[in-house]
Amino acid sequence: MSDEERYEGSFFGRRRGKPLRAGRAALIAGDLPRLRVDPASVPADLARLFPHPVDDIRLEIGFGGAEHLLHEASANPATGFIGVEPFLAGLAKGLDGVARLGLTNVRLFDDDATQLLDALPEASLSRVDLLYPDPWPKTRHWKRRFVSDQNLARIARVLKPGAPFRFASDIDTYVAWTLEHVRRSPDFEWTAERAADWREPWAGWPGTRYEAKAIREGRRGSYLIFRRT
Repeated sequence: MSDEERYEGSFFGRRRGKPLRAGRAALIAGDLPRLRVDPASVPADLARLFPHPVDDIRLEIGFGGAEHLLHEASANPATGFIGVEPFLAGLAKGLDGVARLGLTNVRLFDDDATQLLDALPEASLSRVDLLYPDPWPKTRHWKRRFVSDQNLARIARVLKPGAPFRFASDIDTYVAWTLEHVRRSPDFEWTAERAADWREPWAGWPGTRYEAKAIREGRRGSYLIFRRT
């Protein structure tokens, strides 16, 4: 079965792009088994995933080039981070950064994020980030957008009360789509009180390559924060 066939029903279209350089392929073969979270054996206390004590756990869904994940993990050594990225080039960049920076507070998952969300303990996360996800711009593909009623319920289940779910996108239709789905969710409220609360990146935002591409192409990102009620 090809990659395209294997992931036809997922929220992403493929796992492979250009062949990986030998060094990054070696990272996936050597380091991923050690850092990978196995949904079949997730501990009740997620802190046990990490070799050193952590105060809280955050999840980033689809970390892309890993710029944000690595920045946050470096800036918050007492926080444990779980990054999800099924695309192998992005996964390799995450592994490379973890090794290069000597991070011990990062764990990774390389498949559909819904599998991990369903396995995580209830109210176990202090934040969930979904940053510049695949917008699936064609109308017939909108059902593959990660934001859905079902996935918002999944995210709500694993978030602690009052914890944020953060969403960023440069695609206006996806921003509107997300606001509409959150509006009808009983589990979240939008925290924005003024335009700057969603037009400007969050404090400490490092930028990502997807954001940079959007800016080059004349699009502006929106940065939404929703609070778990």
